Amino acid sequence: MFISSAFAQTAPAAAGGGDMQSTLMSMLPLLLMFAVLYFVMIRPQMKKQKEHRAMIEALAKGDEVVTAGGLLGKVSKIGEAYIGVELASGLEVQMQRNAVVQVLPKGTIK
Repeated sequence: MFISSAFAQTAPAAAGGGDMQSTLMSMLPLLLMFAVLYFVMIRPQMKKQKEHRAMIEALAKGDEVVTAGGLLGKVSKIGEAYIGVELASGLEVQMQRNAVVQVLPKGTIK
């Protein structure tokens, strides 16, 4: 009674390039999210890894270091994959080079 009948209209036929454009527009948010993720998370992490690798390669005998476990010591021996760290006089431990987190300025450990 009060509701009138509605008839659906047929859409005009899409041109050949219109379908491709709609596909690209639907993928645009995904591409934008990947770009933001790359610049916010992936790129800074890669930079940090590169700096850590350079620090590990530049280790020298006598450097004062902090290990991943929080130990402070002086590098006494350097090998290809392992280093010797003197934690106290007469106490030396062997550890992987990658376990070094930070190189301290000379004279920090007394």
